[in-house]
Amino acid sequence: MFLTKDRIGGLLLLAFCVLYAWQIDAIRILPFQANQAFTPRTIPVVLSILGIGLSILIVVFPSNKERLQISELNWPLGIAFLILMSAYGLSVRPVGFLISTSLFLMIGFAMLGERNLIKLVLVAIPLVVAFWALMNYGLSVYVAPLPAFLGR
Repeated sequence: MFLTKDRIGGLLLLAFCVLYAWQIDAIRILPFQANQAFTPRTIPVVLSILGIGLSILIVVFPSNKERLQISELNWPLGIAFLILMSAYGLSVRPVGFLISTSLFLMIGFAMLGERNLIKLVLVAIPLVVAFWALMNYGLSVYVAPLPAFLGR
C-alpha cells in the first residue's frame, strides 16, 4: 500500500471525523431532551459515523493510482487560502457576517480562477444572505449581519 492523494485525503478526513465524534459528548442535552429520539447530538453522531465509514472506504479503495508528488501541489495558492481564511476569521465580528463572508467567497472564487465580477457577486451575495437567514430565522442562532457602527 503506497500513499496516494486519495489515501492522504482519506486519512485526514478520518482523523477529523474521529476527533469530531470524540467531541460529541461536549454537546449539552437539557433534561427534557434526554428521552427524545432527536436531540442536539443526533446529527453530529450520524455525520461522524458516515464520515468515518466513507473515509475508511477512501483509504482502502482509492480511485487514483498515481503516487503523490509534493512538487506538483500549488503551495502559493494553499498558503494564500490559509491567509484568506485567517483574515476572514478575524474580520467576521468587526465587519459583520454578511460583508466579510461575501468578500471571503468572492476573493476565494477569484483566487480559483473566476474573473467574471457579475458571477462573483450573483453567487456569493445570495448564498451568504440565504445562509444568514437560515441561521437567524430557521435555526434561531443570532449572527450579527452588519458591523457595529451600522447598527445591529
